[in-house]
Amino acid sequence: MEPDDLKLAWQTLSRRLERHDALQAHVLLEQRKQRALSSLRPLVWGQVVQVLFGIPFILLAGLLWIRGGQSADGLPWTVLVSGVVVQLYGIATVAMAGETLRRIRELDYAQPIVEIQKRLATVRRTYIINGMLTGLPWWFMWVPVLVVLAGLGGGDLLARAPGIAWIGLGVGAVGLAATVGFHRWSRNPARPRLAKAMEDSVTGGSLRRAQARIDEVARFEAE
Repeated sequence: MEPDDLKLAWQTLSRRLERHDALQAHVLLEQRKQRALSSLRPLVWGQVVQVLFGIPFILLAGLLWIRGGQSADGLPWTVLVSGVVVQLYGIATVAMAGETLRRIRELDYAQPIVEIQKRLATVRRTYIINGMLTGLPWWFMWVPVLVVLAGLGGGDLLARAPGIAWIGLGVGAVGLAATVGFHRWSRNPARPRLAKAMEDSVTGGSLRRAQARIDEVARFEAE
């Protein structure tokens, strides 16, 4: 074989190896991105459970409206307000779970890694807002739920046992203030470990794993 032919053959082989390596790297990146997004499945199932959790509140309020329509005297205003609160909470619970699921569905491992990172950040923000809107109200929500249940039985809890409701609301106010205060205290830069632990607790395990794996893919892609 002539030197020129040998040189040409070597260059051709080198280009083929480069294309093969590039293809292998691309396949590896796609697989890693797919595995990262697959780790969000527990979060998806959690949102499905949240939808199932919110539906009974909507149905409970619906039963109350039926009960009020059948009653000649109607419902006391305290029961009406509690019913509205319970129904709004159920709707918000289902709606926020649906919004979180929608954000998750927007993720696609075929997207560029930067776009995936942005969309994951959006999922994280939505998930945190979801947790705040559906979790924090439970310092108070049990009171209107009890009022609605009593209303379904034809009673007015606030009229018959006002102390239970007002004490419950007071305890809820103290609990909510303590929760907010502790959250702010824990995020002080002087407590980095506690701040990270609090951040991890509100983010969710599957979402943290997905973010970590996507960040790993981004580093691999940059090398």
